[in-house]
Amino acid sequence: MLVIPAIDLKDGQCVRLRQGRMNESTIFSDDPVSTAGIWQAKGARRLHVVDLNGAFAGTPVNAEIVTAIAARYPELPIQIGGGIRTLESIEFYLNAGVSYVIIGTQAVKHPEFVREACEAFPGKVIVGLDAIDGMVATDGWADVSEITAISLAEKFADNGVEAIIYTDIARDGMLKGVNLEATVELAEESPIPIIASGGISKLADIAAIREVAETETGAGIMGVITGRAVYEGLVDLSLAQQMCDEADG
Repeated sequence: MLVIPAIDLKDGQCVRLRQGRMNESTIFSDDPVSTAGIWQAKGARRLHVVDLNGAFAGTPVNAEIVTAIAARYPELPIQIGGGIRTLESIEFYLNAGVSYVIIGTQAVKHPEFVREACEAFPGKVIVGLDAIDGMVATDGWADVSEITAISLAEKFADNGVEAIIYTDIARDGMLKGVNLEATVELAEESPIPIIASGGISKLADIAAIREVAETETGAGIMGVITGRAVYEGLVDLSLAQQMCDEADG
């Protein structure tokens, strides 16, 4: 199971939000490229990058920084989300050296776009499902839809989606632990691999996800994203990945 550190970009800086609120951000670094190097040195095998400005603008805003990270660390796979709503944006990022693109808002508003993206860029598309009380949110989490995460995931079952990132917005940045029940339920219902996100506060949270990932019900869970916990030193990334590797045998 992968332990994936997050870099959230706002106004060119590396920040963390609380429950997706742009006005409740903590700045952790004004050098996101160097921050990516820190996580690579600690054993990260994938990097989760979000263009927060792009998510609200509906188009990439911090693409230059993402490109710089990919150029500096070409051996570190990057998954990027935020404002990716056209095939041109996907092509740009992939040409820049990014490994995966995350489709969020467009997956809700225009599900057919996911199919088109998967056909154009096979093996490169991840869907981001961000939910409040099980209902998917869009546009940088500013709007909550009437669609459940499970029903939306079912639409993409045969599209060739590489993975689904499931985030419980109520827990994101709050250090309250992942919504394990909802994550497992999604893993049970969807044939697409699941990456858990939102709320990691300690090593025990990752251990709990790892344990359920070893069971039949949670077998679809392939990774977990952690942000504030690794930035504040509550979780040692190297130790967390080592723990998961030992469990994987």
